[in-house]
Amino acid sequence: MKATVYSLEGKVLRQIDLPQQFEAAARDDLIKRAVLSEESKLYQPKGNYKFAGLETSARYKGRKEDFGTVKNKGIPHLPHEVLPKGQLGKVKRVPHAVKGRRAHPPKPEKIIVERMNPKEYRKALISAIAVTADRKAVVARCSSDIGVSLPIIMEDSFEKLAKTSDVAKVLVALKLDRFVEKARQTGSKAPLMVVAGGAVLKAARNLPGVDVVTADALQVRQLAPGTHPGRITLFSESALLKLGQRFAGA
Repeated sequence: MKATVYSLEGKVLRQIDLPQQFEAAARDDLIKRAVLSEESKLYQPKGNYKFAGLETSARYKGRKEDFGTVKNKGIPHLPHEVLPKGQLGKVKRVPHAVKGRRAHPPKPEKIIVERMNPKEYRKALISAIAVTADRKAVVARCSSDIGVSLPIIMEDSFEKLAKTSDVAKVLVALKLDRFVEKARQTGSKAPLMVVAGGAVLKAARNLPGVDVVTADALQVRQLAPGTHPGRITLFSESALLKLGQRFAGA
């Protein structure tokens, strides 16, 4: 499978061979599972204070004949606060009491991460990468036609751009700036940029809705926000080499 390499001015430079991963079949089911798995790793564990509702003087004696019990006092046989001169205060500690402990509070040790088989995840990532070359899927996601060939491959000088304004000019040359403006107004996702490294990692992240990531750290949720694949993605030539190495033998 071949792709067109574009210059910073949006001009066609040459044709190159893409890694075989771009020819993989689309697996929406695996992509969805992978995105949910990645997002579950971002959840923050929740739990209550271990002694919440228990730090009180309230006590309870279960045997009716023990000294200090509430037998024959016309009050519930529940833990009561200890007051001066042997008096009993309000009911505490039990779940149904005011400021009592919770019966089944959230526990921080609860398993909230949805794990995925490594081989399945690998296949999902490859599938999400392949969808970036599917014009029908990309157009359906962005609800607009793309004026350049897919996938969008940039020359390596793209990685050296150190100013946000220079990255914005490249998007204008490729006629993708309208997606950045849409992201500015609606908060939606703009194009994703996959590079091998360079100054563009900092320069591009200031554009609304634009995400920039290295090929080694690329995840499915970046290629398919909201579990929907087909995000407009720009790859540098060096990033393609990195992807080829990352999935060698896949």
